[in-house]
Amino acid sequence: MAVFPAVLDASVLFNRPVTDTLLRAAEYGLYRVHWSKNILDETTRNLIEKRKITNTQAAHLQRELAKAFPEALVSFPDNLIEQMTNSKSDRHVVAAAVMAHAQVIVTFNLKHFKRKDLEPWDIEAQHPDYFLSHLFDLEPLLLLQIIEEQSADLTGMSVTDLLLRLNKHVPNFVSQIRTLADR
Repeated sequence: MAVFPAVLDASVLFNRPVTDTLLRAAEYGLYRVHWSKNILDETTRNLIEKRKITNTQAAHLQRELAKAFPEALVSFPDNLIEQMTNSKSDRHVVAAAVMAHAQVIVTFNLKHFKRKDLEPWDIEAQHPDYFLSHLFDLEPLLLLQIIEEQSADLTGMSVTDLLLRLNKHVPNFVSQIRTLADR
């Protein structure tokens, strides 16, 4: 199976349960994860502003992501951002995708990544529900294993509890997992 690159947007990285599932899938080699310093800074800034983490925890998070995924960080020249036509606030995300040769940007914020703006770069924006469902279609048993491992690593959280949390954000994926788990 060819492993394709995908950029995770800050809107996805902000969501801890979904991010955990996505990063575990990347660890298992289902895709190659990418982001930029801008994306990580936006993520941690928003987590701090929403009082989800402290400044110290934000720095720790960035260090741990760099350690776990040393190949994920991409940089881009400023003049590349100027060539983007999508929503101004998210042009850096498309620039990161171009530099990563990513086919996919995984984002909750699809309105900032319209098809007409991404087509020239041969990139597609996908909601994490669609992206995870696609990964499930490729490797259903592995995705079930990932969910079971994720649940086991979260103190006091059963698979059912985890699926309830994920269902708010990725309901189609959760439905696929439940169908397979109930067999």
